[in-house]
Amino acid sequence: MGAETAMRNSPRRALLLAGLALPMAGRAQTEEWPSRPLKLVVPFAPGGASDQVGRMLAEALGSRLGQSMIVENRPGAGATLGADQVARSPADGYTLLYGTPGPQIINPSLMRSLPYDAATAFAPIISLIRAPNLMVVHPSLPARSVAEVIALAKAKPGELTFGSSGIGASSHLAGEMLKHMAGLDMTHVPFRGSGPAIQELLAGRISLLIDTLSLYSEHIRAGTLRALAVSTPNRSFLMPELPTIAETLPGFDASAFNYLAAPAGTPAAVVARLNREVNAVLAEDGFKRRLAAIGLEPIGGTAEACAQVISTERERWRGVIRAANIRPE
Repeated sequence: MGAETAMRNSPRRALLLAGLALPMAGRAQTEEWPSRPLKLVVPFAPGGASDQVGRMLAEALGSRLGQSMIVENRPGAGATLGADQVARSPADGYTLLYGTPGPQIINPSLMRSLPYDAATAFAPIISLIRAPNLMVVHPSLPARSVAEVIALAKAKPGELTFGSSGIGASSHLAGEMLKHMAGLDMTHVPFRGSGPAIQELLAGRISLLIDTLSLYSEHIRAGTLRALAVSTPNRSFLMPELPTIAETLPGFDASAFNYLAAPAGTPAAVVARLNREVNAVLAEDGFKRRLAAIGLEPIGGTAEACAQVISTERERWRGVIRAANIRPE
C-alpha cells in the first residue's frame, strides 16, 4: 500500500518540484544579468544632444555593469522608429531606449497612429535629464521681461512672431504654451531646425524663441540676443540670475525631459538594478559637470516616479496641442 501511494504521489511531487524550480531559474537568470553586451537605442542621428548624452551614459553605465553598452542610432518618424525597435525587442534587459518626449509623450497626440501602445509598450527605468529652454529675444524688441513680452503682444495682436525648429518640436510647443497660458495672439514661424531659427532671430526677422538653453550661450555673451527667462518650474543652476517664465505665468513648464526605458515585461530585478546604477552615474560629479557643459540638468529618482512624469507630461502636452489646434500627421 505504501509503495502504491508513493507511485501515485511521484507525479505530484515532480510537478511541485518543477513549480519551485521555475522561480529559482528566473532568479538565477536575473542574478547572471548582464552576461553579454547591452544595446542602447538612440532614436536620432549621431551628433545631436540625445546622441551625446546617450553615449556618455552608455560608457558610464557599461563600466558599472561590467559589460560594454553599444549605442545604436535609429532615427526617423519623430523618434518612433527607434522606439518601435525597442518595443519589439525581447524583454530581457539587453535592449534599452534613450527616451525623449516624442515616443511616449508628444507623438501620441501629433501622429494619427503609432506602431506601439505608448502607454503600455515600455517599462520606464529612470528619469535622466531636463533640458531647460530659454526665452530669448532680439535686442531691438522693446521687452526686458516675460511680463513686458506679454504686454507688447497684447498691445500688438498678431504682430509678434515666435520661431521654432519645426512643427511639433519642443520649441514650437513651448511657444504655443506661452500663447495659451497668457492669452496671446502671436504668429508661429517654423524652420527646419534650431540653427535657421536662431539665424532669423539674430537678423531680427522674428521676435522671440523658446529653445534649448545651450544654443544661445555664445550669442547672449556677445550681446546679440537678450535672455529673458528659463522654461523650467525652478530657476536653473546653469543661469541662476534669470527668472523663470513660471514666475510670471504660474504653472508654466516647457523643458525637454529625457529618460531610460526597456521593453514592457522586463524583469523587475533588472529594472531595479539599472535604476540603481544609473542613479549612481547621475550623482557623479564628473558626469554632472559634463551635463552642465551642454546645458543639461540631471534628475534621477525611482522607476515609478519616471512613469508618473511620462504620464503627466503626456496629458499636459495633449492639452497644449489641442488648444493650439496642431493637426496629427
